[in-house]
Amino acid sequence: MKRNYFFTSESVSEGHPDKICDQISDSILDAYLRLDPNAKVACESFATTNKVIVGGEVRTNNGKYLSKGEIEEIIRNLIKEIGYDQEGFSWKTLEIENLMHSQSADIAIGVDSSENKDEGAGDQGIMFGYACDETEDYMPSAIYYAHRILENIMKAIKNGELSNLGPDAKSQVTLKYVNGKPVCAEKVLVSIQHRENLSLLDVRKLVKPYIEKTLPEGWMPNDKNILINPTGRFVIGGPDGDTGLTGRKIIVDTYGGYAPHGGGAFSGKDPSKVDRSGAYITRYLAKNVVASGLAEQCLIQVSYAIGIAEPLSFYINCNGTAKVDEDIILNKLQELVDLRPRLIRQKLNLNKPIYKKTATYGHFGRKPESDGSFSWEKLDLVDELKKLLS
Repeated sequence: MKRNYFFTSESVSEGHPDKICDQISDSILDAYLRLDPNAKVACESFATTNKVIVGGEVRTNNGKYLSKGEIEEIIRNLIKEIGYDQEGFSWKTLEIENLMHSQSADIAIGVDSSENKDEGAGDQGIMFGYACDETEDYMPSAIYYAHRILENIMKAIKNGELSNLGPDAKSQVTLKYVNGKPVCAEKVLVSIQHRENLSLLDVRKLVKPYIEKTLPEGWMPNDKNILINPTGRFVIGGPDGDTGLTGRKIIVDTYGGYAPHGGGAFSGKDPSKVDRSGAYITRYLAKNVVASGLAEQCLIQVSYAIGIAEPLSFYINCNGTAKVDEDIILNKLQELVDLRPRLIRQKLNLNKPIYKKTATYGHFGRKPESDGSFSWEKLDLVDELKKLLS
């Protein structure tokens, strides 16, 4: 690995058009999982000037389905919660078009279990999980701080500290690495929606303290390398300024480009889709490997074929940081966790309405919560993995 370098990752806020769509899709998924924990859902959303379109497929085992009115209420409440009541995109007046339909019977044949067949993967694909020891949450530093900068700014907007700023925002953090470790932020960029009466200097004065509060002490770049709204103006925001689409911020969702991303997005997909559950289980395994001290970083890949339960491949790469042979680690992980989709869902308890909160500020590097969300961030394999060191 190159030891001295610069690396950049970006994040986007909950009011970014693409993230609005991710949240809509995951909110509809959560609503279906409340009706039926085994519901099969694949929901896509599109947002533009004062309009939201949702489409996709759904199947429940108990015959319960959301009405068009219920889906519309979910969408309007979400848009209101994010903070959009502006000309061009308002929770009160936006038009909603619902194109949801029933799941293909051909897909159901391949995925469903039977007396002589375990439940198959919901799709083919490759999934990656990654962890490293750069931060307390075992995430690469650039994406970690890009998320936290926006998260802190958005909390301040919602509690009234930054009432002149809007919900649409992006961040970008460039870190300097020396001997393979991050030592400071070289550049930080924040673009954020603001009221028309604010000057560029006004916005800068509002935002800069939140950057400084988020970065570790001594990491702040010099003033010329802190870029705030470099176009000079950002009044028109949200889907009125740019269209949004589910699944268009997949690198923001994972590791900020520091590790590979698999073949698909996450939001709007129930956990039988291995695009989602496969990525969660590989993050879980990689994080436990690093937390146990077996390696400073760990990348895991798994692959599946639609309708087949057993994974086609299972791969590990610790980039030369492993303390024991990687094959030994791989064999131990296979001993500890069964990677068939049904058993992944059972292991991580994924058939719950826990997905809306994953749609903003990353699916990884979060804290496991009492409702079962972010269960893939648990460190309950560490004790068993540590035995390999002895």
